[in-house]
Amino acid sequence: MSNMNRFIGGSPGSVLAKLIFLSLLVGAFMAFLDITPFGLIEGLFNWIRSVFDLSLDTVKEVGLWILYGAVIVVPLWLISRFFSRR
Repeated sequence: MSNMNRFIGGSPGSVLAKLIFLSLLVGAFMAFLDITPFGLIEGLFNWIRSVFDLSLDTVKEVGLWILYGAVIVVPLWLISRFFSRR
């Protein structure tokens, strides 16, 4: 068996025939579900974008919680530090 045959998994003709048959089956299945390769890629990018947006929204929300808490905590801490020195 040559290196090329070993690399592709058999003779080029049989591998090509298998790939064409599998491509036909997968393509028919995708057409049945009305899925396109560009739609899959676009869906993947939209999913990644939504994950980043969710993460950024979460970070912004936690940052606001820290800011809201700091409005109360920092002045109280400063007052307690001021009165504890005396």
